[in-house]
Amino acid sequence: MKKEAKKVVLAYSGGLDTSVAVKWLLENKAEEVITVVIDVGQKEENLEAIRDKALKIGASQSFIKDAKKEFVENYVWKALKANASYEFGYPLATAIARPLIAKLVNEVAQEVGADALAHGCTGKGNDQVRFELAWKALNPNAKIIAPAREWGAELLDRNKAIDYAQKHNIPISLTKKSPYSIDLNAWGKSIECGILEDPWVEAPEDAFSLTKPIKDTPNEPEYIEINFKQGIPTGINNKELDSLSLVEELNKIVGNHGIGRYDQIENRLVGIKSREIYEAPAATVLLRAHKELEYFVNPKDSMHFKSLIDQKYSELIYNGFWFSPLRNALDAFIEETQKKATGTIRVKLFKGNFQVVGRASENSLYNKKLASYGDEDIFDHSSAKGFINLLGLGIKTYYQK
Repeated sequence: MKKEAKKVVLAYSGGLDTSVAVKWLLENKAEEVITVVIDVGQKEENLEAIRDKALKIGASQSFIKDAKKEFVENYVWKALKANASYEFGYPLATAIARPLIAKLVNEVAQEVGADALAHGCTGKGNDQVRFELAWKALNPNAKIIAPAREWGAELLDRNKAIDYAQKHNIPISLTKKSPYSIDLNAWGKSIECGILEDPWVEAPEDAFSLTKPIKDTPNEPEYIEINFKQGIPTGINNKELDSLSLVEELNKIVGNHGIGRYDQIENRLVGIKSREIYEAPAATVLLRAHKELEYFVNPKDSMHFKSLIDQKYSELIYNGFWFSPLRNALDAFIEETQKKATGTIRVKLFKGNFQVVGRASENSLYNKKLASYGDEDIFDHSSAKGFINLLGLGIKTYYQK
């Protein structure tokens, strides 16, 4: 049988779907499969072992690309400046990593002279869109193969996919007893499948790894100070940290207090409602702290308009339009709003909850003498009557008539 492609480069995670995809591609689509693992901070995973697994399954080459710094500085920080979250607060950890992974996989494909790109996403998920829209932007003429959309009922059921893996001696950590599908990076973790597909059942504790259960969290609150420079976090408690170290340190501190879990019914791009479990300790606190700082230093009209921009930006990330002219244009507006966003936000962490309790910035628009009700009050109360008369003139005229 003549194969569809001579050389395919597969975005490889080492999970069930992409591991099965290596074998399936070789059997049905490609003469040669090359895998690429992108390191975006998935610390729980042994990337060298994942690469070795791909080679054992049949990949001719298997690359590991260290993209942790690029991920945080060129993707996560842009999302943070836009306060990017989806629906009930999902910080878009998986979604924001996909365009970077797609970009680097495409670069490998060009280096090795591949004639096709492949991913392991199913036909009902969001990631298929994110990968393919990115590749359409970066390599418009590339052939794209999506095994999980093509292999049909015999592999679509995860238990059958596990049987297929065992039959072909494909090593997988997934079992029928614990069939979670997990995606992890420095910004957060996504957990799906298995018992989690029942929206009534509480997520088991073994689904989580970045956040402690409340019973194991400290019995005293912890206060931390997060330092920002022009919208970018630069340190914790006045200790300067590089971008990746800051996120990793915050994940430990915040996760220790059980903060950063999400359990939500989410509207997928394809129209399906799905139950999603997320963990994102650092992202949860940073997003709130950043927004507090923005409101502290920027005027009301800028912030109210930016909330519309932020929502659109979040949707672009979620829906796979990272490499779009609109996203680039929105970046220009967002960067303007970050020029004054330098300062420190104080956060209280305790028993699964957090609260912003302090703000400081040389660019603050908060004037205590204007806000105060005490002796130092300099606000001209007499001006309020005329202001209200003019503000209410239209509504008064309407109801008089």
